Amino acid sequence: MEVILGCGLILAGGAVTSVLALRPGHQALPASRRRPPQATGSSAFGKATESATDALQAWLTKHRVGLVSPESLDLAGMRLRQADLLVLVASGAAACIALGLLAGNLALGLLLALLMPFVPRVVVRFRIASRRKRFDTQLGDTLHLLSGGLRAGHSILRAIDAAAAESPEPTAHEMRRVVHETALGRDLLASLEDTATHMESQDFLWVAQAIQINREVGGNLADVLDQVNETIRERSEIKGHISALAAEGKFSAYILIALPFAIVLLLELVNPTYMTVMFTDPLGWAMIAASAVLMFIGSMWLKKIITIKF
Repeated sequence: MEVILGCGLILAGGAVTSVLALRPGHQALPASRRRPPQATGSSAFGKATESATDALQAWLTKHRVGLVSPESLDLAGMRLRQADLLVLVASGAAACIALGLLAGNLALGLLLALLMPFVPRVVVRFRIASRRKRFDTQLGDTLHLLSGGLRAGHSILRAIDAAAAESPEPTAHEMRRVVHETALGRDLLASLEDTATHMESQDFLWVAQAIQINREVGGNLADVLDQVNETIRERSEIKGHISALAAEGKFSAYILIALPFAIVLLLELVNPTYMTVMFTDPLGWAMIAASAVLMFIGSMWLKKIITIKF
């Protein structure tokens, strides 16, 4: 009797389970969700390209050769290896030569291809300057987060970690770097000063010095950071006024630098044969070289005029 009752309960449970499984609106999980994720295999061409790039990177690392230093790439926020950068430059040079052939002006294509190795340096410098400017712009909000964390009862390192989680790039990356270096045993002041150095931020250096003085003499660090933040905000307002006054000079400098290149490009599009002598005759090459030297001197001169140090 007990055996019959047990079998009946098992059959009833199976029937209830079947009804629930087949009930409208219930869908079983697909097999793709019930199985662990698997890495998708790349194609043979992709594997060959990756292995060739890895071999090139090993050779460049061994001989310490590179278009841009790894430190500069890190400051620019570019997660590229030297081999990847070299492949991009080679591809750009090949594209310039191909465009020169299609346009019927191989000399111009070769000239652009020769200029391609200098493009990464220009791009990296531009990105570094942009990240440093954004870091200075975000510093007021960063100090506000630090003082708020300190008032909430966190330590300075925990407040920096919280600021890294709440801040945008590049402040988040730099704050995480400070936290990681301190966790590995480096002194907090050394990490903060190193951040101020490679970000070229005098304001952040003041923050590091304020934190160090507070660690030595004590006091309310949140109030100190608020005072430093107020000073930085006032200096930022002055910087904004000066930048607005210097904007006209900067714009004029950009136009003067770009004007010769724009005229050459326009002539090549309107009348390609008009500039052929300039790129084929030795006198034309000498004139181009002299123009490049004069353009460089003029650019440096204009940069000195429009760059204002605070």
